[in-house]
Amino acid sequence: MLPATGIPVTAGFATPWTYTLVHRALSSWGDALGLGVLPEPDLWHTLYANLMGSVVIVWAALRTVRPLPVHGLFDGVARILFSAWMAYALAHGASRILWLFLTVEVAWGIVQLVPWRRKRHTDLVDDHAGPADGYSVS
Repeated sequence: MLPATGIPVTAGFATPWTYTLVHRALSSWGDALGLGVLPEPDLWHTLYANLMGSVVIVWAALRTVRPLPVHGLFDGVARILFSAWMAYALAHGASRILWLFLTVEVAWGIVQLVPWRRKRHTDLVDDHAGPADGYSVS
Protein backbone atom coordinates (compact mmCIF):
# COMPACT_ATOMS: atom_id res chain seq x y z
CA MET A 1 0.00 0.00 0.00
CA LEU A 2 1.19 3.50 -0.72
CA PRO A 3 -0.41 5.76 1.89
CA ALA A 4 1.36 8.83 0.56
CA THR A 5 -0.69 8.59 -2.63
CA GLY A 6 -3.57 10.16 -0.70
CA ILE A 7 -1.60 13.38 -0.38
CA PRO A 8 -1.19 14.37 -4.05
CA VAL A 9 -4.60 13.01 -5.02
CA THR A 10 -6.40 14.92 -2.26
CA ALA A 11 -4.23 18.03 -1.90
CA GLY A 12 -6.35 19.94 -4.39
CA PHE A 13 -9.36 19.66 -2.09
CA ALA A 14 -7.58 21.05 0.98
CA THR A 15 -7.82 24.79 0.32
CA PRO A 16 -10.56 27.00 -1.16
CA TRP A 17 -8.21 28.17 -3.93
CA THR A 18 -7.05 24.74 -5.04
CA TYR A 19 -10.56 23.32 -4.72
CA THR A 20 -11.80 25.95 -7.19
CA LEU A 21 -9.22 24.71 -9.71
CA VAL A 22 -10.01 21.02 -9.07
CA HIS A 23 -13.74 21.70 -9.32
CA ARG A 24 -13.34 23.46 -12.67
CA ALA A 25 -11.14 20.66 -14.03
CA LEU A 26 -13.49 17.88 -12.89
CA SER A 27 -16.52 19.69 -14.25
CA SER A 28 -14.77 20.28 -17.58
CA TRP A 29 -13.70 16.62 -17.82
CA GLY A 30 -17.19 15.44 -16.90
CA ASP A 31 -18.65 17.64 -19.60
CA ALA A 32 -16.10 16.48 -22.20
CA LEU A 33 -16.70 12.80 -21.33
CA GLY A 34 -20.47 13.18 -21.34
CA LEU A 35 -20.70 12.37 -17.63
CA GLY A 36 -22.22 15.69 -16.62
CA VAL A 37 -20.90 18.83 -15.01
CA LEU A 38 -20.63 19.49 -11.31
CA PRO A 39 -22.99 21.95 -9.64
CA GLU A 40 -21.56 25.38 -8.96
CA PRO A 41 -19.76 25.28 -5.62
CA ASP A 42 -21.05 27.39 -2.78
CA LEU A 43 -19.43 28.17 0.56
CA TRP A 44 -20.72 24.96 2.17
CA HIS A 45 -19.52 22.72 -0.69
CA THR A 46 -16.12 24.33 -0.50
CA LEU A 47 -15.95 24.03 3.29
CA TYR A 48 -16.75 20.30 3.25
CA ALA A 49 -14.35 19.65 0.37
CA ASN A 50 -11.62 21.47 2.33
CA LEU A 51 -12.38 19.52 5.51
CA MET A 52 -12.29 16.22 3.65
CA GLY A 53 -9.09 17.15 1.85
CA SER A 54 -7.38 18.22 5.05
CA VAL A 55 -8.34 15.08 6.98
CA VAL A 56 -7.25 12.78 4.17
CA ILE A 57 -3.88 14.53 3.88
CA VAL A 58 -3.26 14.22 7.64
CA TRP A 59 -4.36 10.56 7.58
CA ALA A 60 -2.07 9.80 4.62
CA ALA A 61 0.83 11.52 6.39
CA LEU A 62 0.22 9.43 9.53
CA ARG A 63 0.15 6.24 7.48
CA THR A 64 3.40 7.26 5.80
CA VAL A 65 5.27 8.32 8.95
CA ARG A 66 3.90 5.65 11.30
CA PRO A 67 2.58 2.73 9.23
CA LEU A 68 0.77 0.10 11.28
CA PRO A 69 -1.25 -2.84 9.94
CA VAL A 70 -4.34 -1.69 11.85
CA HIS A 71 -4.26 1.58 9.88
CA GLY A 72 -5.06 -0.47 6.77
CA LEU A 73 -8.16 -1.82 8.51
CA PHE A 74 -9.36 1.64 9.45
CA ASP A 75 -8.56 2.93 5.97
CA GLY A 76 -10.60 0.11 4.45
CA VAL A 77 -13.57 0.88 6.69
CA ALA A 78 -13.36 4.58 5.79
CA ARG A 79 -13.34 3.64 2.11
CA ILE A 80 -16.49 1.54 2.58
CA LEU A 81 -18.17 4.56 4.15
CA PHE A 82 -16.95 6.91 1.40
CA SER A 83 -18.17 4.42 -1.21
CA ALA A 84 -21.59 4.13 0.43
CA TRP A 85 -22.09 7.90 0.39
CA MET A 86 -20.87 8.18 -3.18
CA ALA A 87 -23.32 5.45 -4.24
CA TYR A 88 -26.07 7.28 -2.36
CA ALA A 89 -25.22 10.52 -4.18
CA LEU A 90 -25.17 8.74 -7.55
CA ALA A 91 -28.56 7.16 -6.82
CA HIS A 92 -29.91 10.65 -6.12
CA GLY A 93 -28.71 12.31 -9.32
CA ALA A 94 -25.06 13.27 -8.73
CA SER A 95 -22.90 13.78 -11.80
CA ARG A 96 -21.75 10.48 -13.26
CA ILE A 97 -18.15 11.69 -12.96
CA LEU A 98 -18.48 10.45 -9.37
CA TRP A 99 -18.26 6.89 -10.77
CA LEU A 100 -14.54 7.48 -11.32
CA PHE A 101 -14.05 8.25 -7.62
CA LEU A 102 -16.34 5.41 -6.51
CA THR A 103 -14.40 2.89 -8.59
CA VAL A 104 -11.11 3.95 -7.01
CA GLU A 105 -12.57 3.89 -3.47
CA VAL A 106 -14.03 0.40 -3.88
CA ALA A 107 -10.80 -0.93 -5.41
CA TRP A 108 -8.59 0.49 -2.64
CA GLY A 109 -11.10 -0.62 0.00
CA ILE A 110 -10.78 -4.19 -1.25
CA VAL A 111 -6.99 -3.94 -1.29
CA GLN A 112 -7.01 -2.63 2.30
CA LEU A 113 -9.52 -5.14 3.71
CA VAL A 114 -8.59 -8.45 2.03
CA PRO A 115 -5.58 -9.04 4.34
CA TRP A 116 -7.86 -8.58 7.36
CA ARG A 117 -10.17 -11.34 6.22
CA ARG A 118 -7.49 -13.82 7.26
CA LYS A 119 -6.48 -12.16 10.52
CA ARG A 120 -7.80 -13.27 13.88
CA HIS A 121 -8.96 -10.88 16.60
CA THR A 122 -5.77 -11.43 18.60
CA ASP A 123 -3.71 -10.28 15.63
CA LEU A 124 -5.71 -7.04 15.52
CA VAL A 125 -5.09 -6.42 19.21
CA ASP A 126 -1.36 -7.14 18.79
CA ASP A 127 -1.15 -4.56 15.99
CA HIS A 128 -2.16 -1.66 18.24
CA ALA A 129 0.52 0.90 18.89
CA GLY A 130 1.74 1.35 22.43
CA PRO A 131 4.27 3.43 24.37
CA ALA A 132 7.20 1.77 22.60
CA ASP A 133 5.80 3.09 19.33
CA GLY A 134 5.69 6.66 20.60
CA TYR A 135 2.00 6.53 21.47
CA SER A 136 0.60 6.82 24.97
CA VAL A 137 -1.93 4.29 26.16
CA SER A 138 -4.96 5.80 27.88
